[in-house]
Amino acid sequence: MQVAITCRHGSVSDGLRDYITEKSEKLLTYFERVTAIQVTIDQGENQNRVEILVDAEHKHNFVAHAEGDEVKPNFHSALSKMEQQIKRYKEKIQDHRRDLPLNEIAENNIAEAETESE
Repeated sequence: MQVAITCRHGSVSDGLRDYITEKSEKLLTYFERVTAIQVTIDQGENQNRVEILVDAEHKHNFVAHAEGDEVKPNFHSALSKMEQQIKRYKEKIQDHRRDLPLNEIAENNIAEAETESE
């Protein structure tokens, strides 16, 4: 898995770069199929914008961004948005049915019908 950090109209310190990389890698705890994470920091005169792009297997892409005065709080805000998106997606693709698969239900019904006819 690859984490790419880019900065427009400015630079990012090594400490902040390491911090962003470390925190971004924690997205793997929510969804294992993440292939790449790209963090873009756009530093303007009045505001900073942080955008996080996450690429996952099977062409699933997630985007989250936040704007404000400081980079670190914006990153945390965008990261929490990303976590929510990934959690929602994972919840959606998981099968939460507790009943048996249809083939097992059919087999059980046939077995019950045979025991009743005897």
